[in-house]
Amino acid sequence: MTSEALAAPPRGKHRVRKEVRKWLPNQHGAWAMLVVPFLIGMLLGHPSWWHIPLLLAWLLAYTTAFHLQQYLRLRRISRNPKAPRRHLRPMLVSGAALIVSGVPVAVAKPGLFVAAAIMLPFFLVNLRYAWRNDERALANGLLAVVPACGMLLASLYVGGGALSDGWRAAVACLLYFAGTVFYVKTMIRERGSRNYYRAAVIFHIVALALATWLQPLLAVAFILFLARAVVLPGYKLRPAEVGIIEMGCCVLLAVLTLI
Repeated sequence: MTSEALAAPPRGKHRVRKEVRKWLPNQHGAWAMLVVPFLIGMLLGHPSWWHIPLLLAWLLAYTTAFHLQQYLRLRRISRNPKAPRRHLRPMLVSGAALIVSGVPVAVAKPGLFVAAAIMLPFFLVNLRYAWRNDERALANGLLAVVPACGMLLASLYVGGGALSDGWRAAVACLLYFAGTVFYVKTMIRERGSRNYYRAAVIFHIVALALATWLQPLLAVAFILFLARAVVLPGYKLRPAEVGIIEMGCCVLLAVLTLI
C-alpha cells in the first residue's frame, strides 16, 4: 500500500463529510451568533429541560431558512436546474424537524409565538436579500444579528427569568455581533477598504460607550473588541484564525454578561 493511500481518508468518511456539508450551512460564524446569546439567556434564568428542544428548534430554524434562501437565490441566478433542487430536501426535512421540536415548546411557553412574530420581518428581509443574490450586504448582516440576539430574551423567558434582567445582556450581544459584521468584512471581503475600516472603528467606539453605560464591567471586553478592530486589519489573517479570535471574544462577552 502506498504512502498516499495510507494518508488518504477512507472513502466512507469522505462521503459522510460530503453529505454533512450538503445539509449544514457553511456560514461558520453564524453558529456562534445563534448559540452564545441563547446560552447567556438560559444561564441568566433557570436552565430547564425545555431549553433542549428550544435550542434544537432554533438551530433547525436557521438551517431551514438557510436552505430556503439558497433555493430562492439559485432559482433566480443559476442556469443549472439541479442547483436549487439540492437545497429542497434539507429544507423540507429541517422544516419538518423544526415543527416537531418547536411546536411543543411554543404550546408550553406561548410567549414564543410572540417572539416568532417579532422575528418574522427580519427573516423576510433576509429572504429578499438572498433572492437578489446580495446576502453579503452590510445591511443584511446587521439585520440578521437582531433576531439572533433577541433569542437571548426568548431563552431567558423559557427559563422563567424576568425579561427586565436580560435586556442589558441582549443589547451587549447586539453591540458585539453587529461589530463583528463590520470587523470581519475588514478582515476578509473588504480587506484594504478604508471606508469599511473607518466604519468598523467608529462603530466600536460607539459600542464601547454604550456597553460601559449598560454595565461598566463590559468596558473590559469592548476595549479589547475595539483594539482588535483597530489593529488586526493590518495583518493578513486566515479566516480560520479570525474565527478563533472571535471564539475567544464570545467567551469573554459571555463571562462578563453573566457576572
